[in-house]
Amino acid sequence: MSTLTGSSTAHVLVAFAAMGGWAVFANRMHAMPAPLLAGLVQGVVSGTITYFLKRTVEALSARFDGIGRLVLPPAIAFATSLVVLVTLHGLTGTPEILRTIALPLSISTGYAALYSHALWRRERT
Repeated sequence: MSTLTGSSTAHVLVAFAAMGGWAVFANRMHAMPAPLLAGLVQGVVSGTITYFLKRTVEALSARFDGIGRLVLPPAIAFATSLVVLVTLHGLTGTPEILRTIALPLSISTGYAALYSHALWRRERT
């Protein structure tokens, strides 16, 4: 079990399945294949975000000082994720873009904020 929790592949696959599944659910009232396409798009984007988010927050944190080290990495991660999600879902015709991205965006931003806080606290001590 500890091998799975430390595996980047496992994290990416869980993000793909969970957030892709969420997107299918969020678009369930629309005709097929729209919910499945939304799920595929969201799954791929969530898996990619999951893979790169930790490293991105670390890299951004190293670029800033003081309160910027705490606030800017999650803000930049949020803004980047928002633009990517809205753009890709818009291009692929996802019917319920806001409902589709609300949960994954909240989770990734929450993670980025918590991890940024941990890095900021570690740097302060």
